Amino acid sequence: MPAATQLSATTSIASPALWAATVAVLIALLALDLLLTRRPHEVRMREAVSWSLFYLLLPVGFGAWLWSAFGSTVAAEFFTGFVVEKSLSVDNLFVFMLLLSAFAVPAALARQVLLYGIIGALVLRAIFIALGAAALSSGTWAFLLFGAVLIVTAGKVLKDALRGHEQEVDISSMRSVRLLRRMIPVTDGYRGARLIVREQGALAVTPLALAVVAVFATDIVFAVDSVPAVYGVTEDPFLVFATNAFALLGLRALYFVLQGALTKLGHLNHGLAVILAFIGVKLILHWAHGVWAWVPQIPTLVSLGVIIAVLITVTLTSLYANRRAERRALPAEQPGER
Repeated sequence: MPAATQLSATTSIASPALWAATVAVLIALLALDLLLTRRPHEVRMREAVSWSLFYLLLPVGFGAWLWSAFGSTVAAEFFTGFVVEKSLSVDNLFVFMLLLSAFAVPAALARQVLLYGIIGALVLRAIFIALGAAALSSGTWAFLLFGAVLIVTAGKVLKDALRGHEQEVDISSMRSVRLLRRMIPVTDGYRGARLIVREQGALAVTPLALAVVAVFATDIVFAVDSVPAVYGVTEDPFLVFATNAFALLGLRALYFVLQGALTKLGHLNHGLAVILAFIGVKLILHWAHGVWAWVPQIPTLVSLGVIIAVLITVTLTSLYANRRAERRALPAEQPGER
C-alpha cells in the first residue's frame, strides 16, 4: 500500500519508535550543547556560521528522509512548517537580543542564556502541541479557533508595525522577574555562569537567572502564536513537533549570525503579519471546507510559495529602505565633515 494511502487512515506518520528516536536525537544534541557551554566563551562569527549550517542541514536531511519514506506531501508539509517556524523565530531573536541587552548579559554568557531559553521553549512547545492535538481531535471547531487567534495576532503585529512602534523590553514590568525577586535575594552582579549562589549563609540568584526566567517567559508568548501557525500547515502532531524542534535548535547559532542584521530588517513584522493572517485564513477555509464541501482549500505547496515570497519581499524592501535612509542622511553629514 502506498505511503499516501496509509497516511489517510491515521492522524500521524510517527510510530512509537520514530517518536523515541526523534526525542533521543534531540536530547543528544541538547546534551552536546550543554557540554560545549560548560566553559563560557564569546561566540565568534565563524563558529556561529558553522553551527547554523549544521542546524540547516539537519532539517534538510530529515525532510529528504520523510520524502523517501512517506512521500512528497508529508515532506512538503514539513518544509513549509519549518519555514514558518524559522521566519517566526527571527522575530523571537530580536526580543532575545533586547533581553540580553537589558540584563547586560556578558557576551561570554549569552550562549548559555539562549540555550536555557531554547530548552524551555521546547518543553512549552511540546505542551502546546499536545493541547492542540487534543483540541483538533475533539472537533473541527479548533481550526476556526486557531485561525481566529492567528488573524487577531496578525492584526496586532501589523498595527504596531504601521505605527512604527519599536519592540521594547521593560524588565521592571515583567511579572516573572518581579516574582522571582520577591521570593529570593538577587546578587548585585554576575557570578560567572552560576544561576544560584550562597552568600553570607543565604541562597541568592544571580542576574543570569533573571535573564533566563525572562527569556522563558517570552517563550510562552511565542508558543501561543507558533504552534497554531504550524497546525495551519499540517495536522500531524509529530510534524508540528519536528518543525518546532529543528527551528529552535538552530535558533541560538542564528542569533550570533544575525545579531548585527536583525535591526536592519525593518519590514520583518509587516511580513510576519501577512504570514500569520494568511495561515489564519487557510485554517478557517479548512474548517469551512469540512462544513461546506464547495469551499476551496489552500494546498501546502501554494502556502510554501506564498510564505517564501513574503519573506523575500520584506527582506528586499527592508534593504531598499535602509539604503534610501542612508542616502538621505549623507547630505546632512557632508557639511559637518568639511
